[in-house]
Amino acid sequence: MLSSINYSEKIPNNVNLGEDRTLKRALEQWQPNFVNWWDEIGPVGSTDSEVYLRTAVSVDPQGWAQFGHVKMRDYRWGIFLNQGEADRKIHFGDHKGEAAWNDVPGEYRANLRRIIVTQGDTEPASVEQQRHLGLTAPSMYDLRNLYQINVEEGRHLWAMVYLLHKHFGRDGREEGEALLERRSGDDNNPRILGAFNEATPDWLAFFMFTYFTDRDGKFQLCALAESAFEPLARTTKFMLTEEAHHMFVGESGISRVLARTCQVMNELKTDDPAKIRAAGVIDLPTIQRYLNFHFSVTIDLFGADESSNAATFYSSGLKGRYEESKRDDDHQLRGQTYGVLEARNGQLVEKQVPMLNALNEVLRDDYIKDSVAGVGRWNKVMEKNGIPFRLTTPHKAFHRQIGALSGIKVSPDGRVVTDSEWSAMKDQWLATDADRAFVAGLMGRVVDAGKFANWIAPPAMGINRNPVDFDYVRFN
Repeated sequence: MLSSINYSEKIPNNVNLGEDRTLKRALEQWQPNFVNWWDEIGPVGSTDSEVYLRTAVSVDPQGWAQFGHVKMRDYRWGIFLNQGEADRKIHFGDHKGEAAWNDVPGEYRANLRRIIVTQGDTEPASVEQQRHLGLTAPSMYDLRNLYQINVEEGRHLWAMVYLLHKHFGRDGREEGEALLERRSGDDNNPRILGAFNEATPDWLAFFMFTYFTDRDGKFQLCALAESAFEPLARTTKFMLTEEAHHMFVGESGISRVLARTCQVMNELKTDDPAKIRAAGVIDLPTIQRYLNFHFSVTIDLFGADESSNAATFYSSGLKGRYEESKRDDDHQLRGQTYGVLEARNGQLVEKQVPMLNALNEVLRDDYIKDSVAGVGRWNKVMEKNGIPFRLTTPHKAFHRQIGALSGIKVSPDGRVVTDSEWSAMKDQWLATDADRAFVAGLMGRVVDAGKFANWIAPPAMGINRNPVDFDYVRFN
């Protein structure tokens, strides 16, 4: 196992790919199909641009990436696993204390494949969702960040396809092809998870997606990084290193939108949304409605509140909890319970269920805590500007499409409401077609170095210690 990455090979890797000729041949056959997918459905209008991107050169956290201008089509996508831990033991579930697995146990083959395919499917989906955004980038700096996220989602797809090819034989190769055949939002062959079939039509939606939905990715990857299946654990640990930048783009992007809106509110001495919009920036209530939509769609990704699959994945050692090793319990959860919500007589009430069956809810609640903290950081922008408005995350029962809460109407503050109240209020709670049309109307491409669209503030600093007006994208 190498900590540095072999770039002399057609497929950069640190897994000694050259020593496994059958696997290498299979992946080299998959590679042109991946490039065809990228050309067909990747970022529009990006073919000739040279983009200042980071490329993984090692899995050593001290110096894992180098930066330089490259054409995205020539980006060195590859297969990188974190350094393994000698004699690693399984630390949760029924196999706790046994040696971690380097091969797939036959009895867990179907479930492991399902986990890897579901994770793998999200990676190309987000590239497809974001493919038109480059045409309306608010700055060259933001365009570069979009492209960085796109190439890394492509690399995460490679990571999952490697596991499928190496460990699942013909089934795995067929699943690898299918990952390139599904399309986000396609009526006949959509992506597996709902949030990855939603449109990402504008940059406010993109920043919300990278803050909320990429954060779901962080929590899912953290849970998989605990896996007893050592190749999956090591793969997802390295993916997490890259995922951090994606969430930074979302969090800092919304902060910059808020900063510009607050600046205009103070200049005009008004909080009237119509006047704010007339000045060409996004009013705070619209930002709240976008937040409500993206938060609620994302928490559905964690699945049903009670799930026998979640219990099976945990007990089998396939998927742990977030920060499993930091938890102070028996790591088998026998006899333990956890509270989940249900609607009873027009009220939300908590009921205790076996914790093994509530592990989706445990992960969702961990995610919510993490998300709320970032929203608190956004509120500091308003506080600093003397604006009393505060953003809030809606109640976790709001606008749910999956699980026991999907059949009921709940307000953002957690009240069960009637169908008529929902109909009367939903346009104040969720982004409307008119909101989206207004935001779309602000989106115009600004790509001169150091220039920014009117609706967003510049960042405090550039990428990799470069100035904000650096030539992050060279248009050839």
